[in-house]
Amino acid sequence: MQQKKYNLDYSIIIILFLLFLISLIAIYSGSGQYAQSQPFYFVIRQAVWYVFGILIMLAVIFFDYELLKHQAFRLYAIGTFLLICVHFFGVFRNGSQRWLNLGFFEVQPSEFIKIFLIIYLAVLLERHGNRKLSLKMSIQLTAKIMAITLIPFVFIFLQPDLGSALTIFAIAFTMIIVSSISIKVILPILFSMAASVAGLIFIYAYYFDAFSRLFQSHQMERIYGWLNPSEYASDYGYQLQQAIMGIGSGQLSGAGFNQGLQIQNGKVPEAHTDFIFTVIGEEYGFIGASILILLYFLLLYRITKVAYETNNLFGVYLCVGVIGILAFQVFQNIAMTIGLMPITGITLPFISYGGSSLITNLMMVGLVISVQIRSSRDDLFRKKAISD
Repeated sequence: MQQKKYNLDYSIIIILFLLFLISLIAIYSGSGQYAQSQPFYFVIRQAVWYVFGILIMLAVIFFDYELLKHQAFRLYAIGTFLLICVHFFGVFRNGSQRWLNLGFFEVQPSEFIKIFLIIYLAVLLERHGNRKLSLKMSIQLTAKIMAITLIPFVFIFLQPDLGSALTIFAIAFTMIIVSSISIKVILPILFSMAASVAGLIFIYAYYFDAFSRLFQSHQMERIYGWLNPSEYASDYGYQLQQAIMGIGSGQLSGAGFNQGLQIQNGKVPEAHTDFIFTVIGEEYGFIGASILILLYFLLLYRITKVAYETNNLFGVYLCVGVIGILAFQVFQNIAMTIGLMPITGITLPFISYGGSSLITNLMMVGLVISVQIRSSRDDLFRKKAISD
């Protein structure tokens, strides 16, 4: 009887530990205006979420991820059902309806549907193997993927939560790109995306009234604030303007721990959540921000390495989905904080305060490590069998 042996790559664990420390330090600095007499309130809660999330991650690591194939549709259906529940029974906060109150705590189903979607799409793509598909099969598979993706996208968009809705499409698009779907299908998708962006820019420039009818009022306010933050510095562009000023004032090495004027004077709303990169940029400067981005790069590199080295196609697609979602969220959050992208409310993975997004991200990393240790174990057994 073969004894199970796991060859765990500790580099991912070390990166997560460093992100954990950065998160607690940044949340402490960024939550002062909200914590008031309890300066460690948000830090303690985030630490609790981290501990809880790590326990779930460990459970995922030692769970054979291949067993998820048989539960993929059920998980997707449960996630979609929870999104429907949010639509009818969700908690309103800050103009959106994203949370379900479970009594002891609130959950955000739009976070969990992301991982369920990755699993379901990975199963679907794995069934077609790694051979290049015909044009007809590629079109059929792409249509099926888009239909599966569109259902959660619509419910999340209606909350409204444009950031999470775009993340859903980022998952599907990334997995399509690396799949066996024909390039003759992928290229038109890329062209359609580019044409859509160009079309929106054209409508904004020449038919502004028509453009404004495409979005809700609060979304238009964010667009105003994004395109002209200095002109709308007292209202729509206030948050972005203050964030840019804070990051700019950090210069090379930053103002130091808990010394950022924009943050400590409460001029950057939600500094411990969506705009936590401002805390790092202002208090630790270009050096601190670069170290954080480097950690993200190393994490994505390690996940890519796992995907490249595994001999299980289902595991490959799981890793690719995780890469897509983490890369998109990191890019979008940092880009919106410095004014390169519109504000969408996407959190900074492993850093921003919040339970649902943190637990989901840790679960995804758990899946990656599960793929890695089982791939390593299979290689070990294979080498042993050859030597025997």
